[in-house]
Amino acid sequence: MPKKFSLGNFLRRFGLLRLVVFFLVLGLAYAGPQILLQLQILPHLAKELRGPVALGTAVITGVLSISVYALLVGWLERRDIIELGLRRGLPLAIVGMVLAVLMFAIVYAVLFGAKAAVWQGFGSTYWLVGMAAMAIVSGVCEELIFRAAIYRITEDMFGTTIALVISAVVFGLVHLANPHATLIAGIAIALEAGILLGAAYAATRNLWFPIGIHIGWNFAEGGIFGASVSGGRAGHGLLNIPLSGPDWLTGGGFGPEASAVTIVVCTAAGLYFVIQTIRKGRWCRAGFRMLLD
Repeated sequence: MPKKFSLGNFLRRFGLLRLVVFFLVLGLAYAGPQILLQLQILPHLAKELRGPVALGTAVITGVLSISVYALLVGWLERRDIIELGLRRGLPLAIVGMVLAVLMFAIVYAVLFGAKAAVWQGFGSTYWLVGMAAMAIVSGVCEELIFRAAIYRITEDMFGTTIALVISAVVFGLVHLANPHATLIAGIAIALEAGILLGAAYAATRNLWFPIGIHIGWNFAEGGIFGASVSGGRAGHGLLNIPLSGPDWLTGGGFGPEASAVTIVVCTAAGLYFVIQTIRKGRWCRAGFRMLLD
């Protein structure tokens, strides 16, 4: 007697189709609330309410995305989401945030030494809540999409090396849609963020570590130092340290993420986690695998 067709079993068997489902569903869970917030909610609110509402929406979107991811894993992979375990994850998230702030401070220290950053005092605390909202929603949702889905499922099929390259390249390509993006900016994102975040997950096998790094980096960049975050509007941080100089040094309109200094600092950190992954025996050397899991 032929087996009854099951969409879950079909998607579970074909890794690439499973990857597409994860990507599309998580992308919708991420983009939907943000589009609603930006187009239908924030324009009708008083300015003093926009930050808190954005923060609340960010938390709701993050919880929604994690819940959707858990449902997808349960349906298509029949397992618990151990990569989001909080016992190890919470300390790793804190370490990741601290590490990201320190890395960004190193970038600005170099830029300050090169006279590309000028101290002009303190900025404003007004934008901190909004920047925190941006950092949380991008950190949680983008790591679910690019590390928990693209990197993890690709690694299941092809091994760590190919997964790290593919997830980094896709992460860089997506950022080409941002304001002021250039090919150099896309390459920079792929190298510094794609490798760093992918290797951070590979070294710990816990998604909260790259989530913490992602949140800490975005908040430090926009909320503390007032720089442009991936092409966004700059100049609204806790510190007033404008950048001036050649684009290769400052990152130009895209912000410090397109700076040669950031590429060196973050890629070096990413390579450190690559080495740690290999030393811990967590680097999958299987190479190319069949598309059928």
